[in-house]
Amino acid sequence: MRTRIALALLLVLAPCAAAQSPPVARAVPKIDTLHGEVRQDDYFWLRDKKNPEVMAYLEAENGYTAAGMKHTEALQEQLYREILGRIKETDLTVPYRRDGFWYYNRTEQGKSYPIFCRKPGTLDAPEEVILDQNALAEGKKFHALGGFDVSPDARLLLYLEDTTAFREYTLYVKDLGTGRLTDSIAGVWNGTAWADDNRTFFYMTADSAKRGNTVWRHVIGAPRAQDVKVFQEDNVLNDVSVFRSRSGKYVFMPADGFTSSEWRVIPTASPAAEPRVIAPRRPSVEYSVEHGDGFFLLYTNDGARNFRITRLAESDLGSATARWTDWLPHRDSVFVEGVDAFKGYVVVSERSGGLRRLRVTDLANSRSHYVTFPEVAYGVFPANNPEFDTRTFRFSYSSLVTPSSVYDYDLRDRTRLLKKRQEIPSGYDGNRYEVRRLMAPARDGIQVPVSVLLQRGTPLDGTRPLLLYAYGSYGTTIEPTFNSAVLSLVDRGFIYAIAHIRGGQEMGRQWYDDGKMMRKMNTFRDYIDVAEDLVRRRYTSPERLVAQGGSAGGLLMGAVVNMRPDLLRAVVADVPFVDVINTMLDASLPLTAQEWEQWGNPHAAEQYAYMRQYSPYDNIEAKAYPWMLVTTSFNDSQVMYWEPAKWVARLRSRKTDAHPLYFKINLAGGHGGSSGRYDRMRETAFRYAFMLDAVGLAPRPAPTP
Repeated sequence: MRTRIALALLLVLAPCAAAQSPPVARAVPKIDTLHGEVRQDDYFWLRDKKNPEVMAYLEAENGYTAAGMKHTEALQEQLYREILGRIKETDLTVPYRRDGFWYYNRTEQGKSYPIFCRKPGTLDAPEEVILDQNALAEGKKFHALGGFDVSPDARLLLYLEDTTAFREYTLYVKDLGTGRLTDSIAGVWNGTAWADDNRTFFYMTADSAKRGNTVWRHVIGAPRAQDVKVFQEDNVLNDVSVFRSRSGKYVFMPADGFTSSEWRVIPTASPAAEPRVIAPRRPSVEYSVEHGDGFFLLYTNDGARNFRITRLAESDLGSATARWTDWLPHRDSVFVEGVDAFKGYVVVSERSGGLRRLRVTDLANSRSHYVTFPEVAYGVFPANNPEFDTRTFRFSYSSLVTPSSVYDYDLRDRTRLLKKRQEIPSGYDGNRYEVRRLMAPARDGIQVPVSVLLQRGTPLDGTRPLLLYAYGSYGTTIEPTFNSAVLSLVDRGFIYAIAHIRGGQEMGRQWYDDGKMMRKMNTFRDYIDVAEDLVRRRYTSPERLVAQGGSAGGLLMGAVVNMRPDLLRAVVADVPFVDVINTMLDASLPLTAQEWEQWGNPHAAEQYAYMRQYSPYDNIEAKAYPWMLVTTSFNDSQVMYWEPAKWVARLRSRKTDAHPLYFKINLAGGHGGSSGRYDRMRETAFRYAFMLDAVGLAPRPAPTP
């Protein structure tokens, strides 16, 4: 005990030595055997969040990082001011109409959080502040809202609040007439839906592994003990959610896994009714549902890898002879990403050639047309469209050079009206920059899309630093959208590139399937092949190439830096999922059980052997690694802090180079870091200062006497 206390004190009291001697976590071997392989984990003890020695070690790592980056403090401040200068601090979103009110939120200079407002009837009416998150967050190190749901009669507001960063939510009901809180329910999960009576609502709870699994019905003013359990999903592979349909006629309760779905529905006019299953679960069949005017649309991969849309008359729901008919058939070259149904129109989000387009169908005549976009690389997203009976569809659009733009599209007249474009107060000239769309050959012959932003006229001579960002998991598509912060790098000579690697869905469902489970290695190889192609085209060189990814993208960073450390000058791994085997063995942790269908289950010998070849923590070797910055949050509930902590500790014990390895721990943040916008901007400035330092574009530290 005395030894442990002494070590803890040494770690806490000796940050000044950090610049010369990084913290060293003690090795406490934990031995296990799995599928005949002896596994030794020297840093398992770092999981003990309540151990003061753990906190002392993390604080020492923060001290070491601060000391090592001290010479960049002026640069960090300059970068922060630049990033802040591109943000309109006092601003407001484009109002949207719902149930007779115009809703929007606004920000004020110096305040970290939005203020939620509305106006009755017209935009000329007096403003009503319905929730000021700044007031709620006062005195708290972290504050996040997990839900925001106004009752159909517009008198009551449901909102969920988390002050722990660990996704521990409390639900509140606010009377918008009096400002008084009428109900509160602790320990809930994200997801709410109102019934038509304006006094009954549905909410969720989660199991011990933070898997949303139960839907409850609550009546305003009734004690929680009287709440009715409406549905519980016991299969740990499936997550439950709850929401009200746009039509307002149903409450939907999806129970979705990574490979199958089963949705239930309750009429909002009859909240005490038993939920009905829309389509029974079948292996490898996924679906989601939209309610239209007298029918349901089911978006599914049943017999359709790239998904198709089927239709069922509302009157046939629950009928033994119910028959879903094709509404939008499957097409091999077009990936259906989602569907929005309105009273007279349906808007389908599709992807072709790696880019999204919007397909509009007029239900009166079944004619369809496309909303298309001119740039070579861009992102378009359906925005807030809560009204069912409308012919206006709102979407947001941006590209690497076009600031975020909100449009209202007239579904009948086929015209679009720009409602707002992101302002850059410090000034912005898009003509100074150029966007390119490249196709990089992967080693198996697949062409991987790459979106590139660079200053116009940049010479391709291999001397430019390049930041290569990627994610490549869960079927998440990384769109090439506007990022005002990254201009601080580009204006200093960086090239910015996004590798749209397998594991996402940029090129359709097969793109995702080829980057998960027993084909996950494609994700890492694609990134390496893209990097090599950029070097071959002389966009950069290995001495100038910086890699960045976060969460599952942090897994990408960890795998790539083990496989090809010579290809990179520096790596930034944010909240990285790097202890793959140990995490996927522990079903008590959030996300583990569901994600056996994403990464594999190491309890199965064949899957263990495959995962073992890429798990970053398990493949660290005694060799040279590039510059590395690793970040985490102590209260992250999605990638626990100990994963990057253990990874950094093992890297320190084995790497043979003298390159910086910094580990920065946010002791108050969550998976996304800090909750306040100004703190998040400072975190970005810190990362950029590290990148600039790594490629020699930051002031050098003064020599040690």
